[in-house]
Amino acid sequence: MISLASYMPARIVCGKNCVRENASLLASLGNKCLIVTGGSGAEKSGALADCRAALESVGVAYERYGKIEPNPTAESCLEAGALARETGADFIIGVGGGSAQDAAKAVAIFAANPSMTVAEIYTRTIPAKRLPVALIGTTAGTGSEVTGVSVLTGGATGRKKSISGADCYAAVSFCDYRYTLSVPFDTTVSTALDAYCHAVEAYLASSCNDLVALYALKAVGLLCGFVGAPEETALTEETREALYIGSLYAGLAINVAGTDFPHTVGYYLTENYGVPHGKACAVFMPVLIERAKKYCPEKLGAIEEITGCEATEFAMKIKRAAAVDVAIGREEAETVAQRWSAGVKNFDRSPGGFTVSDAASALVAISN
Repeated sequence: MISLASYMPARIVCGKNCVRENASLLASLGNKCLIVTGGSGAEKSGALADCRAALESVGVAYERYGKIEPNPTAESCLEAGALARETGADFIIGVGGGSAQDAAKAVAIFAANPSMTVAEIYTRTIPAKRLPVALIGTTAGTGSEVTGVSVLTGGATGRKKSISGADCYAAVSFCDYRYTLSVPFDTTVSTALDAYCHAVEAYLASSCNDLVALYALKAVGLLCGFVGAPEETALTEETREALYIGSLYAGLAINVAGTDFPHTVGYYLTENYGVPHGKACAVFMPVLIERAKKYCPEKLGAIEEITGCEATEFAMKIKRAAAVDVAIGREEAETVAQRWSAGVKNFDRSPGGFTVSDAASALVAISN
């Protein structure tokens, strides 16, 4: 039986100069906005300049909040939401990588709900009231442009946790790969690994349908050449474009199917060892592939045909590309794994299901 269930309401506008040439789409969202950014990436990429020029060309006023962290905190989003209200913003623009884009989604919810606390954004009624959101991506990784997900850090636990739902989609996403040309090599590797993990995890998930398979395998084809052997000299403009479009296809895949255990367990490496998100997911790729061999081996043939490599061998290449120098002992691993004892959707849809004990073993295995 063919299954094509999907929901992704964001308007996607792709191509060179797409921000400046489609300024009218921003004007349709309101007369004033708050631009949400992180550090210097928005400026270096040229995306912020294009955003400002587009807004000015159609008479849209703007303010900027530029304090979003690499792993955006819910507290910063709450602060930015208050600024949006104070300045009379009609909509929010997120300019940057996944952090700025994810933050923009949360900012839009906080802005429209003055009494909402950090804790309440995780327990809100969905869809919550929110301001419209426009996104301008500058990295090839998260696929936030096309997903209804925002990953935040903070609240009572200080841990990474996602919010999702119909209120977490952009109204419009501008996708110009040229903004990724200024991204440093190491960041490019990490974001590309994140996108590759998105594609493979969605494809191997029990929630995968035929449409997800199309998106995921298209992404694998666009991403595998670089992530299998990342070299700075290989980062031509053509490669950059392939990585960015690949990240969008991977985002479309997880938008329907979600991710598997590597994303959930990888959060611990980011929170406690400072491992960049994409690399923190990639180190678990060999464990995921071994489980797929046991529980859904028929899927691996398609991945092997595209990558031109045996699945386990390619998974080890991905792990080596991540180059994560972390060793976790059994005692630490078993203690950490208890945080997932209440049940996790990402575990349930992983090949064969995934348990707390499996998570502990996967943490120990990253040093092998």
